[in-house]
Amino acid sequence: MERAVSIFILSVIFLASQINCQEAILHISNGNTEREYCIVHNHSWTLLSQTLEAAPQYPLVNLTSTVLCDASGVSIDVKDKAVVVMRGDCDFSQKALVAQNLGAKALLLASNKTLITPSANDSEYAKVHIPLALMRYRDFLEAQQVFGEDMQVKLYAPPHSKLDPSIAVMLLIAIVTVALGGYWSGACERDRLNSGVEGGGGGESKADSGELFLYSPLKVVFFVALMCGMLVLMYFFYNVLVYVIIAIFCLASASALFSCLDAVMEKIGCGTFRFSIRNYNFSVRSLILAAVCISVAVVWGVYRNEDRWIWILQDLLGIAFCLNFMKTISLSNFKICVILLSLLLVYDVFFVFITPFFTKNGVSIMVQVALGPDASGEKLPVVMRVPRFSAWAQNLCGMQFSILGYGDIIVPGLLVAYCSRFDVWINSSKKIYFVSCCIAYLLGMITTFAVMLLSGMGQPALLYLVPFTLITSAVVAGCRREMRQFWAGTTYEVLDSSREPLLPEGRTDCSVEGEKC
Repeated sequence: MERAVSIFILSVIFLASQINCQEAILHISNGNTEREYCIVHNHSWTLLSQTLEAAPQYPLVNLTSTVLCDASGVSIDVKDKAVVVMRGDCDFSQKALVAQNLGAKALLLASNKTLITPSANDSEYAKVHIPLALMRYRDFLEAQQVFGEDMQVKLYAPPHSKLDPSIAVMLLIAIVTVALGGYWSGACERDRLNSGVEGGGGGESKADSGELFLYSPLKVVFFVALMCGMLVLMYFFYNVLVYVIIAIFCLASASALFSCLDAVMEKIGCGTFRFSIRNYNFSVRSLILAAVCISVAVVWGVYRNEDRWIWILQDLLGIAFCLNFMKTISLSNFKICVILLSLLLVYDVFFVFITPFFTKNGVSIMVQVALGPDASGEKLPVVMRVPRFSAWAQNLCGMQFSILGYGDIIVPGLLVAYCSRFDVWINSSKKIYFVSCCIAYLLGMITTFAVMLLSGMGQPALLYLVPFTLITSAVVAGCRREMRQFWAGTTYEVLDSSREPLLPEGRTDCSVEGEKC
């Protein structure tokens, strides 16, 4: 059951989305009070000023009683003023031409629906010489309550910077999570070996410790095939399965957060008090941590669509989930790492770049599942999110985020974890494999963000992370003449709890068969 849940979650953790709207700001004032609201415009119409100071100011005329498909019913003088009308019944360009012929200087369309970028036929753009933008009708009603009918408006569109500090924060989250997950996996392996030496046996087996591992190429292929099937099911049954995944995420992330916090408490020796009730032993620390972790997951589940602050809890749960996944799922050798990461790279590229040729709307299955059938509906909780600090206009319309899929952390992280365990097996005091793989991951992430900024498009991070980490690990093993051991890894299986380190006990990390490091 635990393995099935892991496969189900991993099948969708590669998903990420980006929405490229043309947001701008509507500044309303009456001399005493000022407010700013979200508007959405189209650069193909008349361009807006980039700063508030440079934007012209117009009196706003309320014509929301009409849709302005024609000039009939307009008895108010709108010359040299901005007008607001209701969206619907005719094209954007038709409304704009009517307003322009009446002498208006700007047109706002109040909408009860999701804001979209106003568009028209290419031949219509040149006919319109006034700014046109959509705003939320509820925002206009709020402005009426604040300002009454005395409203002066300015429309401006601050330039959108591609290089945002949130990218650095996301990079820090990714590398710290991968490094901690790899270190944790290596520490658990060291404890297991030490317990085996002290106890005179082979130590606790993977099966006994509750960990899952992949040691067979056939199982890896089956694992990736199941992920493909899960993604296709999500594509066709998104509206139902999205809630299944949200429920699974709440349970899995709460359990993962408990494991992480419990390990920290165990390390510092905190909360060791226990008590018994009817021959059942209870740990006060475990009870408190369980209550805290369940509460965090429940709060996230209830407020998951509240963008302003819930991203903090989602990232906290996501980090814990990734750490626990990397510690729980073990790859037994470098051969399995190569097969798994290569197949997942093909999986990522195929569902992002190839599937648009087969879908009706020309959108890739990966993007369609990530966005969902309704842009304003439920989203899959499978990404790290950090608000874009410089996107002021975009954040008025809805928080804009830099995002990174869990898969871009977990998949290379499994290789980092294997390198960390291999360092333990060869008694490497400098942790050469672990450190090298972490550096390769960092360079791969930097390359991913650099290509994204230069191309202006979101990138499948595994396209860069997989080659960086695999090649670096292979080069290190080759230079140290340990490729045979690194490739074979450990040969123990589920029921084999007796295992010796790959190198003789007490061997220092200096040479292999007489060769110097």
